[in-house]
Amino acid sequence: MLKGISSLISPELLKILMEMGHSDEIVLADGNFPAASHAQRLIRSDGHGIPELLDAILKLFPLDQYVDKPAALMQVMPGDRTETPIWATYGDIVSARTGLVAPFEEVERFAFYERAKKAYAIVATGESALYANLILKKGVIPAE
Repeated sequence: MLKGISSLISPELLKILMEMGHSDEIVLADGNFPAASHAQRLIRSDGHGIPELLDAILKLFPLDQYVDKPAALMQVMPGDRTETPIWATYGDIVSARTGLVAPFEEVERFAFYERAKKAYAIVATGESALYANLILKKGVIPAE
């Protein structure tokens, strides 16, 4: 255990977050996402929901300030009537941690899968909400 780091951040996840460079992407995948078959690096975070994990990560992880939308959501398939209230929860967390008010782009489902395959890592969570997948693009920490 370390001070100031959430117990939701496993040693493996902390290592991955430290290894990532500017513009690398990490996927926070819901329980239905094919994480194992798409990941270059797979981190298991079973039993945890994405909102709490997102909040813990954003305490440590800068979002890319050089792009318009440093986070991406999986777009709901046309004709699917699934509601996505979790997106508003993500927005609240991102706004509270970064000050950004419109950080999300929506990516078509199969394009999201292709982008996830290129991501630095995928975190497989126990999130049960549908269309809860999220991609974060890492930013830089300015010199002090």
